[in-house]
Amino acid sequence: MPPVTKKNEATPKTSSAPNGNAAGGATTGTNNGNTPSPGSKSASAPVAGGATTGTNNGNPPTGDAKSTTPPAAGGATTGTNNGNPPSGDSKHAKKPLPPIGKNPHGIPDWRAEQLPFHIESEWIDGEYKYKIVGDASAEPPPLRDSKYLTPEQSIEVYRFMLINRRMEQALEAMYKQSKVIGGLYLSLGQEAASCASAYALDKDDWLGPMIRNQGSMIVQGFKPRDTMMQYMARGTSPTKGRESGSHYGDAKELNVIAPISHLGDSIGVCAGVALGARLQGKNIACLAYVGDGGQSTGPTYEGFNFAAVQKLGVVLFVEHNLWAYSTPVELQFACKDLADRSIGYGVPGVIVDGTDANQVYDATHEAIERARKGEGASLIEAKFMRMKGHAMHDAAQYVPDLVKEYWRRRDCIARFRSYLIGKGWTSEEKMSALEKEVEAFINAERDIAEAAPMPDNFEAELAEVYFPDNIDIPAKYGEVKAQGRTDRKLGESSAVTHYK
Repeated sequence: MPPVTKKNEATPKTSSAPNGNAAGGATTGTNNGNTPSPGSKSASAPVAGGATTGTNNGNPPTGDAKSTTPPAAGGATTGTNNGNPPSGDSKHAKKPLPPIGKNPHGIPDWRAEQLPFHIESEWIDGEYKYKIVGDASAEPPPLRDSKYLTPEQSIEVYRFMLINRRMEQALEAMYKQSKVIGGLYLSLGQEAASCASAYALDKDDWLGPMIRNQGSMIVQGFKPRDTMMQYMARGTSPTKGRESGSHYGDAKELNVIAPISHLGDSIGVCAGVALGARLQGKNIACLAYVGDGGQSTGPTYEGFNFAAVQKLGVVLFVEHNLWAYSTPVELQFACKDLADRSIGYGVPGVIVDGTDANQVYDATHEAIERARKGEGASLIEAKFMRMKGHAMHDAAQYVPDLVKEYWRRRDCIARFRSYLIGKGWTSEEKMSALEKEVEAFINAERDIAEAAPMPDNFEAELAEVYFPDNIDIPAKYGEVKAQGRTDRKLGESSAVTHYK
């Protein structure tokens, strides 16, 4: 399967990817390194001293550019550890990887390690607490190579991940300064799951994020300032101040369904979008996210089962982050792998390491390719740890310290940074330069967001609450091609017949 061609990209140019990584694949830039057209997701950073292919030759993107990330000086920057992640020559970089295996029910498991412990509950001095059963001292394995990403694309994915984290760090500071209205939901540790999965979407595909998938919304075309203004309920935010938080989308241009608080309900909406596109003669992919707690809801089953039966291109990305709010997953469901549920749905399933951006991208890319071919739905289970509480009001004290330390060593940004350096695709110097550029970009976005006015036009806000009933909604992909039967009359519904 050839490497994916990014949005609005012309004929892909070739790139010799070292170490067998997508050799000859498409790079992220257009026109042989020229600035991509407005609306393009891709604005690739140079590799190992290569020429910049991003917007404005090194300046932050313009307001109408699809990519919200500033062009990199090449490479990736820090993860956790106060901005000082491990270097590229980590002592674990040479550890051999085990082959891809299968779980006891035959589901492919791409992870390089199995979780070596589980959580049990106990009463201590009248308090209900959780404890680890097993060994949490293992060091992380190296990342698997991507079969599809080029070096340039890998660096761009990293940049999105870094933008995601830096934006949320700014939001956390704003929350503590009482500038955020309401709750704040952060995705520390989940940046690879959000950004690498959304990076596999094309311009005609759709995104169904949850409140923590703020990184995926940046990949799809929103700017960090949009999320910041939302959390401050500013009048120039995407919802004009009517909604605080990340409950916003764009059905007209960016193909983003606004997150729905009732967990699992977005899946049915994604199935409807895929069905609507099919009626217009086009198979598309709809990437829908749900958590390990949310996947237990009725709407999750109903929406995804409909997609499976109708062979709609819904890619269900299950974020198995070990905690359903404050409940460990051992008390949320009885199965070990949520990907096993793909068997009941009758769709392909796969398990990936959610801290490995390469695994996340490859699995999502393959599922999206199936969707575009009309082969139906897929289920991806990504396993990782939510490193913050449910929201800022939740200190996550219920999580044992050893669990936090285990996953802190598996920080997705620090691991990807080491991987890129170890491949020779970038350097420490370029990473430092990128870190400064990203920091400046986020600071500029924050300044714009904080200067935005509060809502002041009630009539204008009210006008957008309800959709006018005198407007025809245009078909997005063309004229409806599906035809109903004309050889019989419409019958009465069973309910009408029943009450006669």
